Amino acid sequence: MTLRDLFTGTLQTLWAHKLRTALTMFGIAWGVIAITLMVAAGEGLREGQRRNSETFGKNIMIINAGRTSLQAGGMRAGRSLMWDAEDHLRIQESAPDCECVVPEQGNGAPVRSSYNNASLLVTGSLPPFAQVRSLAVGQGRFYSWEDDAVARRVAFLGSDAKKQLFGSRSALGATIHIGAFPYTVIGIMEPKEQNSSYDGFDVNKIFIPFNTMLRDFPNRPPQTRRSVDRLIVTPKSLKQHEVCKRQAVAALARRHGFDPADEEAAAIWDTVKNAKNVRKIFDGMEYFMTAVGITTLFLGGIGVMNVMLVAVRERTREIGLRLAVGATPQTIVRQFFLETVIVVFLSGILGMAVAYGLCALVNLLPMPRYFAGMRAGWQPAVFSFALLGLVAVLSALYPASRAAAVDPIEALRHEAGG
Repeated sequence: MTLRDLFTGTLQTLWAHKLRTALTMFGIAWGVIAITLMVAAGEGLREGQRRNSETFGKNIMIINAGRTSLQAGGMRAGRSLMWDAEDHLRIQESAPDCECVVPEQGNGAPVRSSYNNASLLVTGSLPPFAQVRSLAVGQGRFYSWEDDAVARRVAFLGSDAKKQLFGSRSALGATIHIGAFPYTVIGIMEPKEQNSSYDGFDVNKIFIPFNTMLRDFPNRPPQTRRSVDRLIVTPKSLKQHEVCKRQAVAALARRHGFDPADEEAAAIWDTVKNAKNVRKIFDGMEYFMTAVGITTLFLGGIGVMNVMLVAVRERTREIGLRLAVGATPQTIVRQFFLETVIVVFLSGILGMAVAYGLCALVNLLPMPRYFAGMRAGWQPAVFSFALLGLVAVLSALYPASRAAAVDPIEALRHEAGG
């Protein structure tokens, strides 16, 4: 028998047993679809959470001044600490594993434009603050080092603050009054969804240069005019995160006379650590979904196995008849193998097409927060395809080889007796 004859005979046999073929294909295709969709949904949730967390700031540590709980250098415990406008420079000098250190100072103030009034939070920091805190520029620009050096009265508006003050009107180049001082609007922030904050969402704030902030809106007693609310630190890499944190705390401890091991003296909001904890949660979810997917695959594999075993058993008489007219056992096994490969191949292609098509349709819909859509990768589809295909091939070849090895008369008698 030539390969062409074998292929033609195989297609005819599959067509003659349409229901059985369809059931086998459904079992394989459903397994591919199920595990692909489950993994795609899990990855979409993970990616959505990662993106949303980065709107607050990527790999940052926020250091707030607290109260000492340990004695250090002859000083009593229970002292209130206060960061000052020079601390970021001292940390940058003695913390080589830290990429960026910026101070942040914020105070509420009445703000008015030519169209509306509002009470908004005014935040002062240095130019790298925009990158550290993920403040994307929608229009205009963020303030520069030159603006900060000369304490220029320029303002960068959060997207919602702009709407509150100007509505749909243009704000670039306009003058607003923050307290008693006139400021020129030089930029507007691109809207963003933010999942956490320590003093309000960035879209509702007005950002001005650090030295301008210290001059126009300093802290009030009991704090000093040169005090700042917090310091924001970023490591040079994730591997240097812990070292950078220790170096920053040690620099502050030397400068303000507290024990570096005193966690209450310098309270740290560590977004890197938080991100690792979130990743652990999603890893656990992924393991669970993988277990569910593999269980689904095995259930599908059992269904495919049953269909294939029944199919071979029902064709025992056909096998005996073909052996009686001169077919070799190898030819019988090859035909069953080719039949199974064709069914597996078509089922896998169909399953992947349906799964990716469903993912694409879902991704056309508006996505909720923390969900980045169905992110279908090729690995789960190929894995499920290969596993179910292997089950189908073994389920067909083993009984087929057993049937092809028996005497033709026995095979005919077995079927006739059944």
